[in-house]
Amino acid sequence: MCSLIPPPTTRKTSALLCSFLLALATPGVAAEIPLAAKPPLGWNSFDSYGVYLHEQAAWANLESMAQKLAPYGYEYFVIDNGWFGEYRLKPGTLYPLEKHASDMRLDEFGHVIPSQTYFPGGLKPIIDRCHELGLKFGLHMMRGIPRKAYDLNLPIKGTPYKARDIADTNPKNNCTWCTYNYGVDMSKLGAQEWYDGLIQHLADLGVDMIKYDDIVPYPAEVEAVAKAIAKTGKPILLNLSPGGDVDPAAIRSFQKAHMLRVTKDVWDEAHYIDDCFAAWKQWTGQQADNFWIDMDMVPFGQLLVMSPKKELAGDSDKAAVRLAGKGYRRWSQYSHDQMFTFITLRALSASPLMIGGDLPTLDGFSLRLITDPDMLACNQNGVMGKLISAQDGLEVWLAPEKRRPDKGWIGVFNRTDQVKRVTLTKSFLGLTNDATLYNIWRGRKEHKVTASSATELDISPDGVLFLRFE
Repeated sequence: MCSLIPPPTTRKTSALLCSFLLALATPGVAAEIPLAAKPPLGWNSFDSYGVYLHEQAAWANLESMAQKLAPYGYEYFVIDNGWFGEYRLKPGTLYPLEKHASDMRLDEFGHVIPSQTYFPGGLKPIIDRCHELGLKFGLHMMRGIPRKAYDLNLPIKGTPYKARDIADTNPKNNCTWCTYNYGVDMSKLGAQEWYDGLIQHLADLGVDMIKYDDIVPYPAEVEAVAKAIAKTGKPILLNLSPGGDVDPAAIRSFQKAHMLRVTKDVWDEAHYIDDCFAAWKQWTGQQADNFWIDMDMVPFGQLLVMSPKKELAGDSDKAAVRLAGKGYRRWSQYSHDQMFTFITLRALSASPLMIGGDLPTLDGFSLRLITDPDMLACNQNGVMGKLISAQDGLEVWLAPEKRRPDKGWIGVFNRTDQVKRVTLTKSFLGLTNDATLYNIWRGRKEHKVTASSATELDISPDGVLFLRFE
């Protein structure tokens, strides 16, 4: 049985010791620990707050993350889109009256800075506290240059160029679902310098991770951001988004980042699990050192806290504002079996785990799943599992240990709405040797699989049998 993943302080101490010893063994060579040697773990505000995270909620979730998730290795605290938006609010509340802000706050070079509406105290105190807690701080960014910077024709820092010299205003090349920015024409003088200045601005804020949105269809801008990060000299993790329509031919550009979204936004309905299985099949084997295939966030717990239908609508449901995200304030609609399937899929696919639900109110069942030691060990093993068989609505996926392929994890997924009985044989599970199986979601119950013995078990509709084999 695998042991509990050590807390961040222990892991960091061990990592530093290993680096020191390696440096001693190789005179003159500075040892570097890859920034994303394992699938990144963290929390992102979008599922629970849409693009309306405010200062009080940020503080509450940060402290809850340090208490509830950090001991299990979760380290990235990420504020999603809208942190620079000057929203119109429902009087006397923090609830937004518009999907995207009618104005955004910029500095003199067109770089986004914290909203006075939602972050009147700025981000520095939050970032400092994040680092004090041993966590890393992330921000969401939209590809390109703000349209407001274009309208004002603001200068590009350190150059004779201005925003209108580099903006790509062609509607075909610009985001349709969030119109804050124009794209950047990377063939223009000043284009790379725009990204250099913007990323340095974020690095100076203390940002450790950037979730870059609307950028996957534009590999040239992906490379520009990666170059800009390298120029800062600071370790900044780069997460590319959105997914859904991702060109496999651009994989070399994507691999300059650390995470690649390959699904559209994933929410708490069954068909989103189907989308993740499809993406897993399509992208199996495409992960690489320091580069992970990302299937979006984990929508467990309370979602869309800033989108309460009654408060936004008043006496009429028809008056409710349609805000960012999907639907209105609710608890995750997944059944327990669907949640088992969801998190097992993420573990076996080595997808980064970014928890989306509100952490101060997180329910015990969700917390148990996302901190389970076997699930985390499987995920942090960093081997993307492969499909062994798919028949009669059952799929068997196997992820061997990176350094001990005779050990590992297996998921037997029931993709139907009927109970399925399975017989655990070596051939069915894709094993060549006799093995002891530990049934992770059923109390680590032990089963033996040999040439002469097998076990029969039932799997619930939409459920999974998650096994550790040794």
